[in-house]
Amino acid sequence: MDSRADMSLAPAPHKWGAFGAIGLGVLMATLDMGIVNVALPTLIRQLHTDFATIQWVILSYVLVITSLMLGVGRLGDMLGRKKIYITGLAIFTLGSLLCGLAPGVGWLIAFRSLQGLGAVMMQSLGSAIVVEAFPSSERGRALGAMGGVVSVGLALGPALGGVLIGMAGWRAVFLVNVPIGIIAGLAATRYVPSSKIRMIKQHFDFWGASIMLLTLVCYAFGMTLGQRHGFDYPVTLDLLAATLVGLAAFLVAEKRADQPMVNLDMFRTPRFGLGLLLGFLAFLSLAGGYVLTFFLTLVKGHSVEQVGLEMMVIPLMMGLVAPWAGTLSDRFGTRPISLTGQLILIGGFLAASTLDANVNELGYVLRLAPIGLGMGMFQSPNNSAIMGAVQPQQLGIASGLVALSRTLGTTSGVPLIGSVYGSVVFASYKVGMVKHFSTAPHNALVAGIKCAYLVSAAITAVGTVLALTVFLVRRQRQSAAISGTE
Repeated sequence: MDSRADMSLAPAPHKWGAFGAIGLGVLMATLDMGIVNVALPTLIRQLHTDFATIQWVILSYVLVITSLMLGVGRLGDMLGRKKIYITGLAIFTLGSLLCGLAPGVGWLIAFRSLQGLGAVMMQSLGSAIVVEAFPSSERGRALGAMGGVVSVGLALGPALGGVLIGMAGWRAVFLVNVPIGIIAGLAATRYVPSSKIRMIKQHFDFWGASIMLLTLVCYAFGMTLGQRHGFDYPVTLDLLAATLVGLAAFLVAEKRADQPMVNLDMFRTPRFGLGLLLGFLAFLSLAGGYVLTFFLTLVKGHSVEQVGLEMMVIPLMMGLVAPWAGTLSDRFGTRPISLTGQLILIGGFLAASTLDANVNELGYVLRLAPIGLGMGMFQSPNNSAIMGAVQPQQLGIASGLVALSRTLGTTSGVPLIGSVYGSVVFASYKVGMVKHFSTAPHNALVAGIKCAYLVSAAITAVGTVLALTVFLVRRQRQSAAISGTE
């Protein structure tokens, strides 16, 4: 069966208009993440529910995104990325409206699932549309600028959420998406280019998609239960075992499929598979940053408003650096710039591991800023390398894999680093004397921070050594090839 597609990657006549349309959607989705997290305590009080139930406002959204990411990416390659993206934007906007009107917590959780369906259609295809709109010589610059938009959204989300809740109540944190979504939809309709796709007997791999959906649901549930009950909890172990079985079954199904959802031949290109692995490891290590809230609140005694401002250091640095790093990668190559970012990231994690109860505001910023600087230097060149390693007709699934590696890294990193942090905090004092972080002594909390960031540095170092090895081997082969032709 012939599945070839003829696609044009000529830059769009309104490339920055297309960027603005996608950027608005990305900004809306990233703002929503921080805004909703801030709203959780208010939701517990005003919807008369408990913490275990309100967590599903987050979990339902994340589960839908994680489980459908690859399938939506493949559909974008088949049916047209613009069509799927605009549909997702409309669903997300509608879901936001319904969340803002929800009469109870059950309805809110259901509407958050609808919102997640729209979000996955945007997230899985946003990078592919940006790559398609810009010439290859500007790919890093465009992806870097998009990384800057993501960072700004992450930085502003908590602060904006606090302002909206204080001024208009919790419903405003969802309703604010409605006008942004309408503007983004109109801009996308006008400026986002339509892929010139000519399909020949294309069909969707429902068998592979179903296996992957079940596998990712098992993984997401397993990691969530592991964080709550420990990774020796029987149900957690069963879910993670099912994940391994599902992954093996997916690989077998994709090798046998005539038109697989994920063409495994893409992973034969080293920079594609390596880039996805490095992205996963980077977000795995970065996810541990959430333990900073315990340090700032319990050790330093800072207010919620002050903590929100202090947590902006890393994403703001990422936003400032990412566009610049993307432009440099267009000029000097992706791997040297991303390697530089990884080295800075290691230094940042090591610096953060020296936080203690006596650190002042300047000392805090100087320790945390290199993490944002390193991540900004790494992410956009790495994404550019991944997206530049695939054929035009595979951009949608590649974009979905990039987003999935980021999601899985965060999903895995929060329970992993959280477990390390909790174990060190409780082990630093006599067993039985500490039941909650809020009752732990300052020296135990500081010891937890130190160990958490040392683990993050070690994870990043593993990825850096791997990337450096591959880079040097490739350079050596290129030199040998040039010498052989002289």
